[in-house]
Amino acid sequence: MTDIRATTSQDPQSVGTAVLGGGPAGLAARPELMPAHALKGDPVVNPKGYALGRVEHIVIDVQRGRIAYAVLTFGGFLGLGEKLFAIPWNAFTFDADHHRFILNVDRGVLEGAPGFDKKHWPAMADPDWASHLHAYYGYRPYWD
Repeated sequence: MTDIRATTSQDPQSVGTAVLGGGPAGLAARPELMPAHALKGDPVVNPKGYALGRVEHIVIDVQRGRIAYAVLTFGGFLGLGEKLFAIPWNAFTFDADHHRFILNVDRGVLEGAPGFDKKHWPAMADPDWASHLHAYYGYRPYWD
């Protein structure tokens, strides 16, 4: 697989998602706006291109008018035993050419990440929970 680390060095101080690709002839236009439902099911890979999971939900901070997290599904088989993970939105790079997200974490980091199941979501609006989650992934909270 191609190592795409050099092009996915999302700045941990950034509050948005970086966009990779798009624009040149024959490729998709660089997206500026996208409907959230168009992202559901998009693959999430690490910088080497290995599958980490899929986007299951996009979580919006309604008061601030911005995307807070992408909820990633990971593990399990045929939907059984899958775990969900809220990942800070600014931790992703969107690869427009391949319509996928790149998350610069090792699979082991994701396996040890605070996860939840689909029937027991965390209190995502809790500032302590959110700060801990951003710190786990090494990104500045978007509200700072």
